[in-house]
Formats: sequence, structure tokens, C-alpha cells
Amino acid sequence: MLADLNGIDAARLSDSAFLETLLREAATSAGAQILFSHFHGFGDGQGVTGVVLLAESHITIHTWPECGFAAADIFMCGSAQPELALALIAKALQPNATRIQSLHRSSTGVTA
Repeated sequence: MLADLNGIDAARLSDSAFLETLLREAATSAGAQILFSHFHGFGDGQGVTGVVLLAESHITIHTWPECGFAAADIFMCGSAQPELALALIAKALQPNATRIQSLHRSSTGVTA
């Protein structure tokens, strides 16, 4: 799932600790197993880039507080439910508008 989230309070989008906690909770709510996470804030009032590495794949977020915008990518396989992760992220960030794209991947027909 690819989520473009617009109209978010800038303070939320520049808080690395808040975003890391949020994405880790989102992963857990989706039934995913967290392996590692790393978040980097680019300075006071600046954006954040973060990743939660999962046994089932990953969740990433990139934020632009000056635009009130966040891009979240949620990739999961197996029995994990990415839509539950996205619902938790959206509830916490409270965007005014969202654009969601769902991509279904398969190894069927893939050759080396």
C-alpha cells in the first residue's frame, strides 16, 4: 500500500520519536513481526525519514512538515494486514486528504 497523506499538523511530521512509535504500533496492529527500526530527523521543524523492517517486509515514512505531507509505504506478506497499519497511521496523523494505492505482487511467471 502506498499512502499520500496531506493536511497534517507540521509538529507531528517533524517528531522522529512520535513517528517511530506510531509505525511500530502500526506494524504490531497489522500482525507483523518487527525486526528493526531506524528513523532520522533532519533538524528542528524539518522532515523525518524512517523505516520499520519486518519479517513480512517493511513500513516506511517520509515527511515534509512545511507542506503538511507524509508518504507512507506499507509492504507486507503472509497473514499480516497492511490495511490495519494504515488505519492506525491515518487515525494518529489525522490528514485532511489521503490517496491510497494498493499493489498486489506475485512471483507467478517470474523467471531468473
